Amino acid sequence: MGAGRRIAVRLPTGYDAEENAERRYPVIYVIDGGPEQDFPHIAGIAQSGDINWTFEPFILVGIETVNRRHEIVPPATDVAAYEAELGASPGGSAQFRRFIAEEIKPWVEARYRTSGRDAVMGESLAGLFVVETLFEAPELFDDYIAVSPSMWWEEMKYGREARAYLDAIPAGDRRLYLTLADEGYRHEEGVGLLVQALQHGVPQGFQWQFVEQGDSETHASIYHGAALDAFRAFYGYPSRIYLPGPLLSGHPVRERTAEEQARRDAECTRENARATTPATTRSGMDAIAYECLLYDLGPVPVAGNFER
Repeated sequence: MGAGRRIAVRLPTGYDAEENAERRYPVIYVIDGGPEQDFPHIAGIAQSGDINWTFEPFILVGIETVNRRHEIVPPATDVAAYEAELGASPGGSAQFRRFIAEEIKPWVEARYRTSGRDAVMGESLAGLFVVETLFEAPELFDDYIAVSPSMWWEEMKYGREARAYLDAIPAGDRRLYLTLADEGYRHEEGVGLLVQALQHGVPQGFQWQFVEQGDSETHASIYHGAALDAFRAFYGYPSRIYLPGPLLSGHPVRERTAEEQARRDAECTRENARATTPATTRSGMDAIAYECLLYDLGPVPVAGNFER
């Protein structure tokens, strides 16, 4: 990028512990991820997973932007109009992607125990960068998290042309988490065009979900909660319901049945967990004690083919 650039990294708790010496972790790259940008609050969400265990640990990498309205946006036809409204010349996104592909990712992979599964996330113009990267360089990442992406860009180009872009994406295990606040105007219309294109078909192995939050979040408020929801959706951790003690249940602790003991002794993984919701399990908890459960938490997607 022609100058020094800060990269912020949060390693999972216990990364250096002896028992984790061979463990490898997925990586989530945050655009606008400088120390004074979105990295600190996203790192806080990552840290919350150490306490509530609702999503698996990952390496978080924040990529600082300096002149974001140039660096992470696509080219534009009427450059003068964008310069007048945004105060910067557009068109730096391709160079920024090369920076990630040729410098940032190799730097991270050489220093940390990465698993090979990578995600990119961003909000607003950074969300537009996420969508454009999915379309222009789909093999750069495995998971794409676009929070209220600025799909108004170039008269909604990436919504209007989404069908052609999707047809060009090769088959493979890729996922898109897409969400939207109370944007209105071409911002909302552009996202709507993208959703319509996704509904008409996606490449083999491509999973996606659209979480509409226009009635509950603003452009300024959506990112924090959306990041948590995306982490739980894509990297959800299974859990068990245990029999409570007498102070909580109001009756003495009973002996575990043979079936409950078998459940307790069995390994609990994302692959063998039963999908459920808090609404389903909140009554009759005794009946499912020690069962391995994968909760679908947070807002409900309104469209998509991804089963959380």
